[in-house]
Amino acid sequence: MTTAAILPALDAARFLGPLLDEIHDRHPELRLLVVDDGSSDGTAETARAHGAEVLIHAVNRGKGAALMTGFAWAIEQGIDWVFTLDSDGQHLPSDMAGFLDRAAADDIDVIVGTRMDASEGMPWIRKATNRFTSAVVSSLAGCRIPDSQNGYRLFRVAVLKDLRITTARYDFESEILVRVARRGARVDSVPTATVYGDEVSSINPIRDTVRFFRLAWRLSRDRD
Repeated sequence: MTTAAILPALDAARFLGPLLDEIHDRHPELRLLVVDDGSSDGTAETARAHGAEVLIHAVNRGKGAALMTGFAWAIEQGIDWVFTLDSDGQHLPSDMAGFLDRAAADDIDVIVGTRMDASEGMPWIRKATNRFTSAVVSSLAGCRIPDSQNGYRLFRVAVLKDLRITTARYDFESEILVRVARRGARVDSVPTATVYGDEVSSINPIRDTVRFFRLAWRLSRDRD
């Protein structure tokens, strides 16, 4: 089986080099794809210099759109499994082994990282928000997803084919879990570390909260 890692990236040049190097050192079998989502800091050049394949959005289209570009690439390339992880260093390559072990041991289609069993370093407002949104997403998906806002995931590529997705930004990460679960995908979780550095979040707490509630309302009415 072939496995790849997809990293959506917006102005992530200062983080990418060490991250890509560590992934390659730990898992040299993985193909690495960076989707440069309208960066202006040399993200694409840095990614190529550290061995990644690169696809570029000329303008910023959102994290969800970058992931969909990556998924289309994985389907076209005939890849069997894809990781998704952030490009700012919040997701540790050392946690990949846990995902791969779970995929090898169980008949699972989607594995989502969870920080909620060891969330001491997580700001309280983010912890509370994650618990609430995860409860909503779990209800809509019909299965337990303890950390639905964690972008560190491993997907069986077959479940990503012909998906109908209506979102392109951070609400995408909730929608895709609901959509694949409703189509019969088996979803599980593995523990991942909670890491916060000096990166600046691109999440707008007001705008993206409104997007989440709009998405939840649509999904509650649309059972496909």
